[in-house]
Amino acid sequence: MSGESDGSLLDFEESDAPGDEWEEVDVAETEADRVAKQRDREFLTFRERIKDADQFKVEGAVFDDATLAALYTLVQHGHIDAFGGPISTGKEANVFLADGPDGEVAVKIYRINASDFKHMREYLEGDPRFSGLGSDKKAVVLAWTRKELANLRRAKAAGVTVPEPIAAERNVLVMNFLGTDGKRAKRLGEVRLENPETAYEVIQEYARRLYRAGLIHGDLSEYNVVVHDSELYVIDLGQAVTVHHPNSRDFLERDCRNVAKFFSRQGLDIDTAGEELLAYVTEPEPDPS
Repeated sequence: MSGESDGSLLDFEESDAPGDEWEEVDVAETEADRVAKQRDREFLTFRERIKDADQFKVEGAVFDDATLAALYTLVQHGHIDAFGGPISTGKEANVFLADGPDGEVAVKIYRINASDFKHMREYLEGDPRFSGLGSDKKAVVLAWTRKELANLRRAKAAGVTVPEPIAAERNVLVMNFLGTDGKRAKRLGEVRLENPETAYEVIQEYARRLYRAGLIHGDLSEYNVVVHDSELYVIDLGQAVTVHHPNSRDFLERDCRNVAKFFSRQGLDIDTAGEELLAYVTEPEPDPS
């Protein structure tokens, strides 16, 4: 990754205000739940076709009837045309490649029996958008999926380059695919940086824009930034919290430390404790008068 430190990777003009940070996120029963209960002939045909597909056989545990109903609903709504193979497998979700009406998309499927259920609750509890959520696993995973969609939309509105959020249904999130020829784009930690100064400037600006939009990533590091078409994209915003979350300051300080340590290893002379980055991110907007 190369380029002079002239802002070529980022438009530094101030973006419009992203909207109300108290936006309500609906975690009620979705259309997919109703489809799974009704099990009409078209859905049953779709279910058998997916279960018989070679690329999905090893992922059988992921595709319960309700998840298949969510995929079916997304197909019916025109967000997915055809399915491809798996892109990645994580503790909480599997990501698959698919064709959409406007090109390749990534289909992220959160597992209801996620091994990091307690980890999810840490980020949801205290977020005003999810007050009174309860301890039901299904409700938590569905809330997490809706939360990631909402966070992606808000980050994009704030001028942060993220995967284009397309749709969510139950525990399935669809967004544009970052990659080439079916292979995912590389994470920042997987590439050789020819100009780490420029990359650092972009990421610190992204963190500040998120903060001014009322959001904190909560897991920002070289593993959640990818390089695609000579741009840096922030990914995995499922855990991002509002600034009113009781642990938001701790999450932000950790983000700043992670970023500072990474770029220090790239040869930059910066404060590895992340305090300088923290000051930059939280600096008040200038008084327009």
